[in-house]
Amino acid sequence: MFKRYERNPILTPKEDNEWESKATFNCAALYLDGVVHVLYRGIGEYDDYISKLGYARFRLEGGKLNLERREREPVYFSGGWGCEDPRMVKIEDKIYVTYVKPLISPRRGGKPRSMLVSTKDFKDFEVHGFITPPLAEDKDVVLFPEKIKGKYVMVHRPTNWIKSSVRKEKEKLKVKYGGEFVDWLEEMEIPDYFPEKPSIWIAFSNDLKNFKEDKVLLEPAEDWESIKVGAGPPPLKTEEGWLLIYHGVGELPKNERKIKRFDGRIQNVIYRVGAALLDLKDPSYVIAKSTVPILQPEKEYEMFGDVPFVVFPTGAFIHEGKIYLFYGAADKVCCLAICELDELLNFLLEKGELTKR
Repeated sequence: MFKRYERNPILTPKEDNEWESKATFNCAALYLDGVVHVLYRGIGEYDDYISKLGYARFRLEGGKLNLERREREPVYFSGGWGCEDPRMVKIEDKIYVTYVKPLISPRRGGKPRSMLVSTKDFKDFEVHGFITPPLAEDKDVVLFPEKIKGKYVMVHRPTNWIKSSVRKEKEKLKVKYGGEFVDWLEEMEIPDYFPEKPSIWIAFSNDLKNFKEDKVLLEPAEDWESIKVGAGPPPLKTEEGWLLIYHGVGELPKNERKIKRFDGRIQNVIYRVGAALLDLKDPSYVIAKSTVPILQPEKEYEMFGDVPFVVFPTGAFIHEGKIYLFYGAADKVCCLAICELDELLNFLLEKGELTKR
């Protein structure tokens, strides 16, 4: 369904730029007035695996992307253990960027939370702080591009908010955080339900700071996404509903577990791409979702890299009836795939799993 761009990969590491000399991947994308603005994750060393954000821009002309790369220095670095996997959306007159902020070394799991910054020129960034709950090991945070019923809407993936990591002791709710069970904070709402596996959640806010009404939006349901699911780019608004493109992680067949990651471990999972359609007025309601992947590792640059067998969607926009999907391949390079919007919507409504109210 998605056709890979003929010039893939569109961004690759630059050996003479130390901070992005090893990997450039997982790029956010925003289309404004004929220009595609891209923020991407750059890696310059493997000891601590600290990420910085780089900027590039493409002019979209006749279906081709003409690269204008801003080189030498990253445009944003949050210090500490870095900033990972940006997503980008424009709400009113500001461009908002969400990204993962590891609280400990990424090589040790990260203990991640997600932060929000904003910019108008991709040069100066205003830091708004953490927007995910304090006891959520949270990734894959995206914002909807507009308010719904007067509220901002966030999709996120709190990995530790699952049944095996939440329990009651002496009438107190505890959650496993950083490897230990700790008391659920009084200021945190308690969700009505915790899923079996890491899932996509949705939450709402009046101020872009305090998100509440958390509930599960999508759980792993198919073999290809059996381990966990997480949001990709910010949802795209269509006549049929909000189009949420996401990633699903499944087990790699044992006979294919032969390739090592950058850290020496054998890769045993595979990342694929799926899609879901959410109600325009009530995005917590899923109209339909794909039962099979719409993009999966097939090309050499997706199957071999720092983390093999990965296609990881992070940016998308609709232009002239086509979806332009930006994704990271094998945690090494940035790539693009293109699909007819109507084709994907029809696929979801005709062959996807439909939900009945």
